[in-house]
Amino acid sequence: MFFLMLGVAVSVQQVQTGFLDRSITLGGRSYHYQVYVPADYASKPSWPAILFLHGAGERGDDGLLQTNVGLAPAIRQNPARYPAIVVFPQVPRDSQWVGTPADMAVAALQQTMREFHVDPNRVYLTGLSMGGHGTWYVAYRHPELFAAVVPICGWVREFPQFRGSVPVVPGDSAQVMPLLAQRLGKVPIWIFHGEVDQVVNVNGSREPAAALKAAGADVRYTELLGLNHNSWDAAYGSDEFVRWLFAQQRR
Repeated sequence: MFFLMLGVAVSVQQVQTGFLDRSITLGGRSYHYQVYVPADYASKPSWPAILFLHGAGERGDDGLLQTNVGLAPAIRQNPARYPAIVVFPQVPRDSQWVGTPADMAVAALQQTMREFHVDPNRVYLTGLSMGGHGTWYVAYRHPELFAAVVPICGWVREFPQFRGSVPVVPGDSAQVMPLLAQRLGKVPIWIFHGEVDQVVNVNGSREPAAALKAAGADVRYTELLGLNHNSWDAAYGSDEFVRWLFAQQRR
């Protein structure tokens, strides 16, 4: 009886759900992140996964701030809307989703895919503001990983007002949009931006949306009328968006 009870306890422990603390070491540095696991995780053989990149205000090293804004609050409000494993990495203060932090985010996603039963053909990437820029940056470097990409109020070109910002596409500025379209032309993309965003100019999304559309890419662009910078609340709260997202399969 003792061994039976012990076996049951171990089994329950192996399927922890909710927001779980995790860490990953890259280049000798440890980074904390969160993984959201649905309450009914054990009921399905595989799950889609979402990699979420937070904005500048959630930078730090506590492994928690990144769940205060954007996708995590949307999940807490309506868990049934997001039947997925969701990875929430966090960049250190004064860092952005470029270089090593971008590599860390991908490594956290891959570590999560090894730990949980993730369908590799249904892995999605999204982020807001600084994380919207990071979404473009990571997608440009790893288009083969993602079934769909959702940048919210992000940008592609250099953003001088944001210290340390780098362009998503290196090199000649005249080639930024053609190269972006060439690289991401086969990945379904839905771009969101608030019409009256006073933090990141709406042209940061209008330009790549137009370039991708002109190149024949599978792209949607939603400009949310009357909304300022926090357009992510409307995006992540949209049933139409969620239906579209989970219908996408890696091509």
